[in-house]
Amino acid sequence: MDKLTLTGAQKTHLRGIGQRLDVSLKLGKGGLTPAFFAELRRQLTARELVKLRFFGADRDARAAYCLQIASEGQCEAVGAVGHTALFYCPHPDPAQRRLLVPA
Repeated sequence: MDKLTLTGAQKTHLRGIGQRLDVSLKLGKGGLTPAFFAELRRQLTARELVKLRFFGADRDARAAYCLQIASEGQCEAVGAVGHTALFYCPHPDPAQRRLLVPA
């Protein structure tokens, strides 16, 4: 999969959608396990935009987690505020995409 490159306007649009989302994935003491990435991939395929909540991680650890999740999860970190972060990956089949991201 090619690296996603979203513009600032596209990220702003996705963050606006993300404000209305409930947290769908949580990251706690277990850290970034293969099971976590499998669930992230499943949710990204189903929803395209996933809201994640960090538990027990300080600011530096959360920033490092966001970079690692975006890299290993093959998605784009759209934004992070406090203990929550948003990740986006468009559905591989353009006909099944649920979110319309402005060009």
